[in-house]
Amino acid sequence: MAAVESFEIGRANRRFIRQSMRVPLLSRAHEMSLARRWRDDGDVAALHELVTAYVRIVVRAASYYRRYGLPMGDLMQEGIVGLMMAAARFDPDREARFSTYAGWWVRSAMQDFILRNWSIVRTGTTAAQKALFFNLRRLRARMGGDPDSPLTPEARDMIADALNVAVGNVEMMEGRLAGGDQSLNACVSDVDEAEWQDLLVDPGPSPEELVADARDAATRSRWLAAALAELSTRERRIIAARRLRDDTVTLEELGRRFGVSKERVRQIEHRALDKIKRSIIRQAGATGGFGRFGA
Repeated sequence: MAAVESFEIGRANRRFIRQSMRVPLLSRAHEMSLARRWRDDGDVAALHELVTAYVRIVVRAASYYRRYGLPMGDLMQEGIVGLMMAAARFDPDREARFSTYAGWWVRSAMQDFILRNWSIVRTGTTAAQKALFFNLRRLRARMGGDPDSPLTPEARDMIADALNVAVGNVEMMEGRLAGGDQSLNACVSDVDEAEWQDLLVDPGPSPEELVADARDAATRSRWLAAALAELSTRERRIIAARRLRDDTVTLEELGRRFGVSKERVRQIEHRALDKIKRSIIRQAGATGGFGRFGA
């Protein structure tokens, strides 16, 4: 089904190109007249005639940029958007030909489309990177040599000087253009069913560590619960207010609750903590837990 659709799309594209090339070019005077009618009167028919006459610019640019591997039809659609934007901003009083002015808008629209869709990783986020992306191959071809071999240090320096970018940016873009996106679900080789994602290192804890941590957390909770059970009611309430809450209660507030001074509350808290420590050490020693948790 995909092959049939591809054939149909290709035939539709060829038909569109033939129709575009049959539209006659406009004379300078008629072109300016159409532009003024659209600008001054909002004449949609004039806009249609002006734009239709120069769709050939879109076709020519799409033929050039299709080397980046994107569908011809999509490139032409983006180019027509650029052509419409040029018509909306064209000023016939400047005495420039619409074809010259529109060419810049068409190429810019296609370049933006390529940068957005060439890779799932955003490319050409700055003007320098954009110039490097679209000129690296051209400059490399001008230098000659094997297009599939890595650039020499001298060639990288020449390209960096020509485009006024850092040599590191040239190296980065060379690597990006040398290989496209690759799925992590792709097999590593034809004879191995292992996928590339199987080779990724997980920075998180291993399953054994997760199980051990969960077991240790449960053990610590059990020891702490047993230690708290050995405290008096007042000691437990003070420890809960001072150590087991996000909003810690002050010694002065607890003193008012229990009718004692804040120094007395501090002493009770210190005594309770000492009881908890001794209880946990005793439980850990009974289960051989000193080696893991320490004293």
